[in-house]
Amino acid sequence: MTVDPMSNGGFAARSPSPSPSPSSSPSPRALAANADRDRAIDVLNAGFAEGRLTKSEHDDRVARACAARTYGELGALVADLPAGPFGGPAQYPGAMDPAGRPPAPLNGFAVASLACGIGMFFTMGATSVLAIGFGHAARRAVRRTGERGETMALAGLALGWAGVALIAVLVVMLITIASAARSRGIVINPGDFPGGFPARPGGPLNGG
Repeated sequence: MTVDPMSNGGFAARSPSPSPSPSSSPSPRALAANADRDRAIDVLNAGFAEGRLTKSEHDDRVARACAARTYGELGALVADLPAGPFGGPAQYPGAMDPAGRPPAPLNGFAVASLACGIGMFFTMGATSVLAIGFGHAARRAVRRTGERGETMALAGLALGWAGVALIAVLVVMLITIASAARSRGIVINPGDFPGGFPARPGGPLNGG
């Protein structure tokens, strides 16, 4: 009996179907979907629950993940976290391994904020306002670009506000001292001198 190889019971039916070829990874510039953002947020939540992230780091990264538009932006947020308990690092297209990737550049505003904050000790607080301005600009830039310098910006802000507070205290003290000196001025009462005020030295004699 002849067996048709194309029949249901033939070899063609029993042979395994070819596996689909793996699709190429999307570019880091490819737009991410909501599911990708949810995946990144799940990894961040796990990192926070395991103590790998502080509360401020977790909140900052979750906010940036919600605003991320590309795979590369999401990868930068979770590249240094495991995918789960005892899991490997979460891999996103374009994200380099934390041990091999170059460090992110240091934000210039953060450096300027810290420098001005330290300089307020030598300028009597004159650079405090600059430290505050550079600090806020640095924090905005760090959130937007992922650069380093968040801690330096916070230190510059703290020193800047401390300088402003010191200037305010000094101004209040000067005003208080000036007011006290004015209120303690010497007042001469004519009744304290019998016969009126004494004649000025070198002035005309009374009755003469």
